[in-house]
Amino acid sequence: MLRKISYLGLIINWKSLVIAAVAVLATWLSIRFNIKADFPLTIISTAVIFPIVFSIGHAYKRREVTLDDYGTIKAHGRAIYFAARDWLPEHSDDRLDHVKRVLTDLLTGCRDMFKGAPSEMAENEKQVYAAFSELSAFVKRMRSEGLPGGECSRCNQYISKMIVSFEHAKHVYQYRTPRTLRAFSDFFIVTLPIIYGPYFAHEATEYHPLLAFIMPLLFAIILVGLDNIQIHLEDPFDQIGPDDVSINAEKFVELLSAGEERAMA
Repeated sequence: MLRKISYLGLIINWKSLVIAAVAVLATWLSIRFNIKADFPLTIISTAVIFPIVFSIGHAYKRREVTLDDYGTIKAHGRAIYFAARDWLPEHSDDRLDHVKRVLTDLLTGCRDMFKGAPSEMAENEKQVYAAFSELSAFVKRMRSEGLPGGECSRCNQYISKMIVSFEHAKHVYQYRTPRTLRAFSDFFIVTLPIIYGPYFAHEATEYHPLLAFIMPLLFAIILVGLDNIQIHLEDPFDQIGPDDVSINAEKFVELLSAGEERAMA
């Protein structure tokens, strides 16, 4: 329950309170000076709701694509580990420790890069590709230890698919949803609560005076809340919202070891 309440704090923040205060003030001034108008509500859906909902849908798709890419990297990394464990005639603890270390470095590098600042991307990307390079060299090691050429080719295909998935995730990290659409929505989120003050004053004639300010209050909270949802989905790696992609290299390697124990039993 407390966790759900904390999630509300990500949706209703200081921006919500500021816009809500502006909306209430605009309504009060309109009532005070008898400035009333019956504006069409379709302007709200056209100027704010549609662009924000479109951006939320696009940001959600970006997150889902990132989850697929992350799953591909882990799945093919696990397949290379199984090849090192099961495809060679001789068991080698050193070989398994080697591949686990490389996979740990790879996922740790991905985590450091995607959680880091864009200014640090070039340096962090070197760490990731250093791990890919070592993984390729590990396949060459397995070839020297007796792995058939066809199976080495299959392992290299696994690495290729991991690199493609990494590049997909990297582009999600680098680029955002259309910035002009965001600027358009932000402009109207700020201005519409002021412009619609006369409309709320017009509607308030049918309500109790204390209820006259409920509508502009909810109006502002809903608009800003939708915008905040879009912002938190925008970057699936920042680890701020509950829906972010979490790269857990340690758990991945721990599960590899668990599988190794069952295979040896």
